[in-house]
This record gives sequence, C-alpha cells and structure tokens, in this order.
Amino acid sequence: MFPLTGTSVAALTIFTAVFAYSDLMWPLVVNSDLNMMTLSSGLATLRGQFTTNFPVLMAGSLLAMLPMVILYLIFQRQFIEGIASTGGK
Repeated sequence: MFPLTGTSVAALTIFTAVFAYSDLMWPLVVNSDLNMMTLSSGLATLRGQFTTNFPVLMAGSLLAMLPMVILYLIFQRQFIEGIASTGGK
C-alpha cells in the first residue's frame, strides 16, 4: 500500500516540516536565551517597540525562507501529485 500513498506522505512531510520550521509561539514561551532562539522567534525579537530596522528584518526573513523554498523545489513533483491525489473524485 505504501507505493499508493507515497505522494500523500511526501506532501504530509512537507507540510509538517514547514509547520515545525515556522513555529513561533512555543519557542518564545519556553526560551529566554537569545543564542538559542529559532529563526522565526529570532526574527520576532528584531522588531522593536518604537523602531524597527527593516533592512535587517527583511534580510533575516529571506535567509529564513530559503531552506523551505529549496525543500519545495526539490520535492515539487511529489508535492503537486500528493495534493492532486487527495482531491478525490
């Protein structure tokens, strides 16, 4: 049965990786050390109360986004097949 569900499992893997990679609230709640922050919570700390350094924030956002874009480009065929097969008809 696994060959039939391979594309669905690939799509689920990509969705799970993106969800875990972009988790924001839990690392902010349990972590107070700036050196141990995840990328998304580190980017959230770059926003100041009164001022924000937007060039640094956008550069950090680009660097945080690159691994997920590369993951999608590598598994693009499996991802599209997995989404299309779950549509059911």
